Amino acid sequence: MTTKARSPVLADLEWRGLVSDATNPEELDAHLAEAPRSIYCGFDPTADSLHVGNLLLLLALRRVQLAGHRPVVLIGGGTGLIGDPSGKAGERVLNPEEQVAEWADRLKRQVERFFEFGGGANAAVLADNYAWLSRLDVIRFLRDVGKHFPLGGMIARESVRSRMGRSGAGMSYTEFSYQVLQAYDFLCLYRQYGCTMQIGGSDQWGNITAGTDLIRRVENATAFGLTLPLVTQPDGTKFGKTESGTVWLDARRTSPYEMYQFWLNTADADVVTFLKYFTFLERPEIEQLARATRTAPEKREAQRALAEKVTALVHGKNAVEEAERISRALFSGNVKSLSESELAQVIRAIPTKKPPAETGVIPVLLSTGLASSKRAARELVTTGAIQINGESIHDPNAPIPAPLYGKYTIVRKGKKTYVGYVV
Repeated sequence: MTTKARSPVLADLEWRGLVSDATNPEELDAHLAEAPRSIYCGFDPTADSLHVGNLLLLLALRRVQLAGHRPVVLIGGGTGLIGDPSGKAGERVLNPEEQVAEWADRLKRQVERFFEFGGGANAAVLADNYAWLSRLDVIRFLRDVGKHFPLGGMIARESVRSRMGRSGAGMSYTEFSYQVLQAYDFLCLYRQYGCTMQIGGSDQWGNITAGTDLIRRVENATAFGLTLPLVTQPDGTKFGKTESGTVWLDARRTSPYEMYQFWLNTADADVVTFLKYFTFLERPEIEQLARATRTAPEKREAQRALAEKVTALVHGKNAVEEAERISRALFSGNVKSLSESELAQVIRAIPTKKPPAETGVIPVLLSTGLASSKRAARELVTTGAIQINGESIHDPNAPIPAPLYGKYTIVRKGKKTYVGYVV
């Protein structure tokens, strides 16, 4: 979008590269500049936690609140029972109602830390579309809402066309109706909270414009939509995926240390973009970190700032300090200095194996895959390349150091390779 924004929040979003597309950009700019607005974003409970891909939208909605507007966080307890076909190659599996309700409750608790609730004109609102979708009367809904959706336009949407043209994939009426339900959400939020704008990922453009069109047809009012870019990894795969799986916002699924390491490992080519996307650092600070990346990339100042800021946003400052302690201990080999909870995070972050059937250093190296043969294992030990539970091992016949806290064994080969097991 090339329009020069007059509203601070839109100007900030544009500078950060967070505007993929917008309806009536000039009108939207004036609309946001004129008065505080209610702006919503929806999150369907497709799991018991959001992930770092959702974080972009959460933080964009937080930027909305910091600029004086009111964020409306919509949890899709109703639409989560249907399933959004956007970006999906095949039909979703419908999850049990009880499970979706439980996931919705978890997401509500999870998003609360990102916003300010309570009093004030821009206090955040947390809503669940199950409240109105579960009470719909089918006949009335089809007469009052369904008649505003031309079938040709619905079929023309990319999320539908891509599936219809794929042999054997197809799409059920259940998923086909999702765009109508999301548009109806917008209408309900417009009526209940005066919501005049929706934000979402760029794959939500069709669903968002369906909502703005429905409000125009039913209420004779103008509503707006804005989409953010979909973030992908350098190889084009879905953002937030690692070898060990999805990077979740729930510490029970992705530990603070794993979260910290995910951002610390950001490529130089992406780190400035991610600082704009995922932190609240201002332009001068980001430009300074960009210069540091160009002149001294080996220091990874930008990556450390990114890891610190995002981990603190998701888990708090104490979690950052914990993650940094773990990082220092693994770098130095001093794993004995870690607490039991910190070692538990290490075990989750490194490759783990079953405990060896035999005792001794050689069986440990073979069972963990750090050595391919007994001869290779002896060479690793005699050259001082092996450390177990923070102790350097130089004798192939030496006893294995006692498990840390009675259960964790951490084996280090060289300076960077770690494998562990729990007894």
